[in-house]
Amino acid sequence: MKKINILMVIAGVCLLLTSCNEFLDKLPDDRATLDTPEDISMLLTSAYGPRSNAFVHEYASDNVYYNGTTYSAQPNQEQVYKWIDVTSQNNDDPRGLWNSYYSAVGTANAALDAIADMGNPASLNGQRAEALLCRAFAMFRLANVFCMAYDPSHPEYLGLPYPKVSGVSVDERGTQEELWANLNADIEEALPLVSEAHLTVPKYHFNIRAAYAFAARFNLFYHKYDKAIEYATKAIGEDPTPLLRDWARFSSLGAVDLAHEFPKSSDPANLMVVAAYSIYGRSLYSSSYTRYAHNYSVISGYETLNAKTIWGSSGSSTALLLAAKQYGSTQQARFPRITEFFEYTDKVGRTGYAHILDIPFTSGETLLVRAEAYALKKDYKNAIKDMQYWLSTTCNTDSRYYPILTEESIVEFMNTLNYTPPILEGNLQRTTRKQLHPQGFTIDEDGSTQECIINLLLHMRRIETLHTGLRFNDIKRYGISYSHPHPDNPNPKEGDKEVFVPGDLRGAMQLPSDVIAAGLEANPR
Repeated sequence: MKKINILMVIAGVCLLLTSCNEFLDKLPDDRATLDTPEDISMLLTSAYGPRSNAFVHEYASDNVYYNGTTYSAQPNQEQVYKWIDVTSQNNDDPRGLWNSYYSAVGTANAALDAIADMGNPASLNGQRAEALLCRAFAMFRLANVFCMAYDPSHPEYLGLPYPKVSGVSVDERGTQEELWANLNADIEEALPLVSEAHLTVPKYHFNIRAAYAFAARFNLFYHKYDKAIEYATKAIGEDPTPLLRDWARFSSLGAVDLAHEFPKSSDPANLMVVAAYSIYGRSLYSSSYTRYAHNYSVISGYETLNAKTIWGSSGSSTALLLAAKQYGSTQQARFPRITEFFEYTDKVGRTGYAHILDIPFTSGETLLVRAEAYALKKDYKNAIKDMQYWLSTTCNTDSRYYPILTEESIVEFMNTLNYTPPILEGNLQRTTRKQLHPQGFTIDEDGSTQECIINLLLHMRRIETLHTGLRFNDIKRYGISYSHPHPDNPNPKEGDKEVFVPGDLRGAMQLPSDVIAAGLEANPR
């Protein structure tokens, strides 16, 4: 195999103060200058990978609809929607994600090496924990984009290079099991050391709550449900109510004000906030992206915010507070949780960088992680307790549609819904219920208490994480099948490439072409 250096296959497209190549070329020689805690803390501000995978995952998911050729689409948007290789090299594309996240790994490793050079003093435990978590988080995001969902029954699934020493190349992908073992080792080493003492603005870093929220999600995906429950509880407490988002306070806000209020670090529901270079916020409302979008009449109407579910349906017939906060057009309906913040480098020429504020961990999503872990352990009492907590702030408790959940009420309601078929004969076949084919774990049969609770939980997660891209991870984990019509095939049939199937290899996006050319094994197709 041709020798490569994963860290140095990073192009200068990263929009840092200096180019990524300059940063990576210079840092190892200057590492001796990292001789104070302040130096290391400053370095770690660059270890968060300022990119978001929301664009690639959201447009690959079942949260978007084909509105027809009357409307415009961008090439990378269409390629992601079709689950084919993305050829462009922008911030939101696979190459931009690869570059940014591996740059973050390199930065974290430089910090860890510098701490080791100082003798790993206990006074730097907080910085060491942050560096380990940054490395694990970057690798976790890479795994979610470029690998299959964790599935120990498939030892052939590929992992990714996991560099642990600054400037030292790792030239093999290894196995998925090795990748997840490395992730687990970093997280477990970091958690006992996590501190906020060195953080000026904790919400912009791996603060204590964010660290445990990350550990909870990782362990849910890793099928370690007891740990997922333990860590979620450390993140949000037994009773998470004080941390949950007060959706009612958004009721009087319009789209612009809501978009500015939602990502604020002062909101206790936002456990961590990361700025990212991205045009994703723009894509949710720009007419240039309308061909494939979360639309009002179909996706929202039958599957997400206005869909018939246990808390009602659309308009005045639902308790869901988010349902009234959709903006845009019939073809392009958005809840304004993500918007663009433009940084002008030349106000006269109106050029600069598009940003979004990414919120990788929230109290609501962490609560649903815990609920799902309980449900997978068949501890339905605690799962439903957490689901009720979620409803208590996401819904209007005074509405006559506000439900009090029980095992019986969930099973009774869910079994009134048909499963949405992967290949649709009409939109009336759409519901909030999907057939589940878990990857690497099992659940009880269709119609069972466990299946009904998990299907409702997955719908809650779909609402909680709308527009964030996390839905695609749930699709991969649960082997949910669905179709993506497009101009070349507006009416997919069974076996067509427009149908995403359980265990679909296209769920692992293809590595950047220059990385493959350098010698790293491509994802199979």
